[in-house]
Amino acid sequence: MIRYSLRRVPSALLVLAVASVLVFFVLRLAPGDPAVVLAGPDATPQTIANVRENLGLDRPLPMQYLGWLGGTLTGDLGNSYILGAPISRLIGNGLGATLELTLGALVLAIVIGGAAGILAAVPRNRWMRGAASGFTGLAFAVPPYVTGVLLVLLFAVSIRLLPAGGRVALPADPAIGWQYLIMPALCLALPAAATIARFLTASIRRVQDEDYVRTCVAKGLSRRRTLVRHVIPNALPPVVTLLGIQIGQLLGGAIVVEAIFAWPGVGQLLLKGVLNRDYLLVQDLLLLAVAVFVVLQTLTDLAHAALDPRRRLEAS
Repeated sequence: MIRYSLRRVPSALLVLAVASVLVFFVLRLAPGDPAVVLAGPDATPQTIANVRENLGLDRPLPMQYLGWLGGTLTGDLGNSYILGAPISRLIGNGLGATLELTLGALVLAIVIGGAAGILAAVPRNRWMRGAASGFTGLAFAVPPYVTGVLLVLLFAVSIRLLPAGGRVALPADPAIGWQYLIMPALCLALPAAATIARFLTASIRRVQDEDYVRTCVAKGLSRRRTLVRHVIPNALPPVVTLLGIQIGQLLGGAIVVEAIFAWPGVGQLLLKGVLNRDYLLVQDLLLLAVAVFVVLQTLTDLAHAALDPRRRLEAS
């Protein structure tokens, strides 16, 4: 297992290196100049040139990249061009809110997707299977921004049961915090739940066709015990791998959901950076997102290898 883990490290580092190059240079292709935004629409060319010099934007791009990469590796993320605050502090302020939203959505996705996947694969009642399949199809078809608006109209405007937006930190006041969390978390979780349900259904059906499952049934083992002890554990490895991908997608989808529900997270911060041409802030946030995705993917691969020794043998 240790050898398998060490073989994953070079590929993860290579992905991060390539991502840092792409993030830095692709952002420079976007129209607009942060020096013009910071100096104001009435600034003279000399003022804009002075701002560019103060920001270090007058240096050659390779020098800017090496300076940014060196600061990132040493933990110095620099200051935001527009907001004028340390980027590490800005990310720290929004990261807690985004993690709270993502973890809440992940829990809902696992619970809803797991239940729908089992119901679609196991019961003999065709109405129950049809309802589970219909849910997954609907969750796939409706995008999060539509789901978010519908949830606000139903629970905040019509029923007036939940607040329409904002955030109260869950650790600070759980009784109030969950009311602000439930709608954005559900909006973010539904597409992931549908994906988990589809994969789990396919994996359970594949395992149910294995010879050892037929042997368990032939020996008189109850269907429920066969499902719990043999079918579901052997159907989980592909779903565990999928979870790593889904967490990355949840972090990406949080940008839209945070905008709908005025959730003060990293997604809102990234949106402000893009609109204001704040290169340094945006590239730090994008590289952070890539790093989180790579780490999660590596951890899920290791979890898959731990659950299924054949994965380690294939890689050896």
